[in-house]
Amino acid sequence: MDISTVENVLAARIAEAMIDGFNRHYQLIRRYGREAKALFEAADWKGVHLAVRERIRSYDERVNETAVLLAADFGAASIDDATWQQLKLLYIGHLINHKQPELAETFFNSVCSKILARTYFNNDYIFARPAASTEYIQADPPTYRSYYPVQCGLRATIKQVIVDFAWQRPFEDLDRDVDFIMRTCRKSLGEWPQAEANAQIRVLHSAFYRNKGAYVFGKAINGHHEFPFAVPVLHTPEGRLVLDTILLDRLLLSVLFSLSRAYFMVDMEVPSGYVHFLSSIMPNKPPSEIYTMLGLGK
Repeated sequence: MDISTVENVLAARIAEAMIDGFNRHYQLIRRYGREAKALFEAADWKGVHLAVRERIRSYDERVNETAVLLAADFGAASIDDATWQQLKLLYIGHLINHKQPELAETFFNSVCSKILARTYFNNDYIFARPAASTEYIQADPPTYRSYYPVQCGLRATIKQVIVDFAWQRPFEDLDRDVDFIMRTCRKSLGEWPQAEANAQIRVLHSAFYRNKGAYVFGKAINGHHEFPFAVPVLHTPEGRLVLDTILLDRLLLSVLFSLSRAYFMVDMEVPSGYVHFLSSIMPNKPPSEIYTMLGLGK
């Protein structure tokens, strides 16, 4: 076996170990997102606080864990530049059909910065720009659900949107809350517009959890017009759920994603799909800030 073959084998093993490290990391991120729903349903606010703390630490822990493994098992700190270049190309191969390629690239950069004893921004073998496209990545379940009010009426559609989140805790009075949302929308829009052929409501599949609240994000589409919205869901003192309000102003939606606030816990198979959707309802919010507010470094 010649030296180039040995280098290729080493590069392949390191690339595989790095993508495995990222996949373990994102599995944990999704677990925290799923746990956030259960903690919200149980009104376990102490558990929410602990989960947020654990998740904040999890990225650095997985990066350090992977860097230590690569140094111990493969001598990664002493391999030559040619091998680093090979392993980056092999790593890119692992991103084909990957559901979170943009985050896997960031993870690669973080691990490299831990291992390589050189100036981070001058290294030729990190991802200075995206190598994998995040467009057209299919998610299962889909990133958002679509509802068509023309089929069963707007009021019934709004109620179904909420019911489909299947929170395992009863609402205080969901019909009352839906009526309130209807009145608020009517006050904001004036007369209901004539429904166009494409009239629909799109709602992100997973709710967003932060502190003691759950948030439903979506947009109504009618012809060429889009109407973004967010619905916070809270607990009453008696332990029932209530739709607190509906936010219809893009500026107010952007405030929810202010960097001065705690980030959201969300279960997302394809985070780029969520970021693309949120960017469409908050066009002035940089995607990098949205990733940050989802607890994802990008």
